[in-house]
Amino acid sequence: MSRARMSRRNFLNTAALTAAATAAATVTGVGAGSALAATFSGTTYTVPGEWAPHSRCIMAFPWDASDGWGQKLHLVQDEVANIARQIARFEPVTMVAKPGTASWVQQQVGSTVTVIEYPINDCWTRDTMAIFGLDGSRKKLLGLDFRFNGWGNKYPFDKDDFLPVGVCQYLGVPRLPVDMVLEGGSVIQDGEGTIIGTEECLLNPNRNPGMTKAQIEAALLQAFGATKMIWLPYGMFGDSITNGHIDLVAAYVGPAKLLINIDPDPNGDNYQRLNANKQVLQASTDACGRSFQLVEMRNLPRFTVGIDRVITFSYTNYYPTAGGIVVPIANNPSSDNAALTVIQGLYPGKQVIGALATTLAWGGGGVHCITQQVPAVS
Repeated sequence: MSRARMSRRNFLNTAALTAAATAAATVTGVGAGSALAATFSGTTYTVPGEWAPHSRCIMAFPWDASDGWGQKLHLVQDEVANIARQIARFEPVTMVAKPGTASWVQQQVGSTVTVIEYPINDCWTRDTMAIFGLDGSRKKLLGLDFRFNGWGNKYPFDKDDFLPVGVCQYLGVPRLPVDMVLEGGSVIQDGEGTIIGTEECLLNPNRNPGMTKAQIEAALLQAFGATKMIWLPYGMFGDSITNGHIDLVAAYVGPAKLLINIDPDPNGDNYQRLNANKQVLQASTDACGRSFQLVEMRNLPRFTVGIDRVITFSYTNYYPTAGGIVVPIANNPSSDNAALTVIQGLYPGKQVIGALATTLAWGGGGVHCITQQVPAVS
């Protein structure tokens, strides 16, 4: 469905929020060919690294069996509800529910999660929500509202493309529309000038066919308040839904430190792809001139959900909080335990929690894919 079929004003008038929304200033969307910049009312914003303090996590509850889930809908609902409860142990979670379902969703997620209502297609808030930046004083938030087109027109997106409108209004955060298709899971950033993404995804013509690689890079650097972009060649083998999102192959642990997937099998489908990514990172420095410290994740389990084979499960698709790390697990004790041990070593002093995410992986994602952090202000 075309984004232009309904204006944001008309769409917002049809939405129902269970909590009173605070009026938020917005600006006119940046037009095609114009300079893109995370600047609002004369203030420049930078998207921080995910390890920066959060004020909350935004999630959405899947409800539509016809949106790809079919008979697995109840399975993915159970996984999303459990992940929300685990994150809520460490930071507030706001769950967006389809209008008219808040009471039922509240029963599923429990009392520790706040539920609001707003029209949604699905649960992938990493890709559909605003990406939040902070000003230099860390006192102001800005929601970068990129366009969303259902991962290249593969799935319905008529409601999810407007999710940033309602949530930014609910949070009382100004929103800056950016006239460029981008999913949050297609890039990772350190908040210190560096962005990393994959050519396989970001250059796919089903996203921004009118933009060159140089134009995409320039737009992202300006929007994120960054100065250097590193292009990895590949995402995960078989990732036909997102076309190679980086959060399935790598995660920023901290400044100049990355957890990367490696296929230990020389005959494996991901062996050459993931080694090519590693070679790029080994030859790169970040925006501050630092070489990368690379920690390898050598566990790539494959399994079935029902009769369906899953080949894109990734432990790098986790969600970090100040007190704990919520990691997707595959119900494979040997692989899960080995992966959790690696991640625990990266976050000493934090609690590492495994959360079943096999149905989410069948749907193309994991814990990181269904979460979007809101940075904390000072």
